[in-house]
Amino acid sequence: MNLTLRQLGYFKALSEQRNFRRAAEACHVSQPALSVQIRELETTLNGPLVERHARDVVLTPFGREVLEVADRILGEVAALEQAARRRGGLTGRLALGVIPTIAPYFLPEALAAMRAADISLDVSVTEAVTDRLLDQLLDGRLDAAVIALPAEREGIAAEPLFEDRFLLAGSAARLELYNDVPHPEGLGESQLLLLEDGHCLTDQALAVCGRSRGNARINMGASSLATLSRLVAAGFGLTLMPEIAIPTEARAAEGMCLRRFATPEPSRSIGLVRRASTPAQGWFTDLAQRLRGVGEDLTARSRASVPAY
Repeated sequence: MNLTLRQLGYFKALSEQRNFRRAAEACHVSQPALSVQIRELETTLNGPLVERHARDVVLTPFGREVLEVADRILGEVAALEQAARRRGGLTGRLALGVIPTIAPYFLPEALAAMRAADISLDVSVTEAVTDRLLDQLLDGRLDAAVIALPAEREGIAAEPLFEDRFLLAGSAARLELYNDVPHPEGLGESQLLLLEDGHCLTDQALAVCGRSRGNARINMGASSLATLSRLVAAGFGLTLMPEIAIPTEARAAEGMCLRRFATPEPSRSIGLVRRASTPAQGWFTDLAQRLRGVGEDLTARSRASVPAY
């Protein structure tokens, strides 16, 4: 059987884009070239992989089976390539994913720390929600990702980096009403503003507050912590703000006030994840050590700026 990794890669792109033109653009080849490779793959495997329509393609049942195998093959090849690159430690090119509630506050100092250790390190960053990052990690498009733990996927290995505590954020007038609330569960039926679905921070905030998504006093419409900061500063409700975001958001939203909860403060664990099949020696340990130092420094500054309960 004479099939190639290029053909499998083109087929995977076609399954994702569901259009020959878009798949060709994603693979940086001409549409005829991609079409020829897909035809040759179908001939080699002796069966149609897609149903061709005017504006769309749909995988055949056989195509879905082939895609599952292709995903595994491409993922293993990516792991081999990564292992070869990483034999000398954290060098060359690094594809790093970061969740949106960490990226804008963490990345500037994290990238500076990585390049201070190796100026030649080429870092490519992807910012996306956890599920999307884990998908890209498992199929080899990312080398590692910074997310909130746990990573609830098979085939993922994690290294904890630092603890990111939650603070109560709102206008001064609103926070005066909650001076005697030592824990998030005591917020009762107060108006709680959270990020839109898909952000793990929303799930964590609901859990520590003992709320459900169906609660009438929950508003999950914001797409970023910057939006939440400005809304609560204007008096529209309360939110839980991770301390890593405090130095940035407190400056940007001048009317936002912050208050810590009593010990033990609610928090999330931030960690670095990789594919479990990828050797961790050298590069992953080095990367975790550098990122851990940055995270611990950022959270220490927040703890110094906002007094304990």
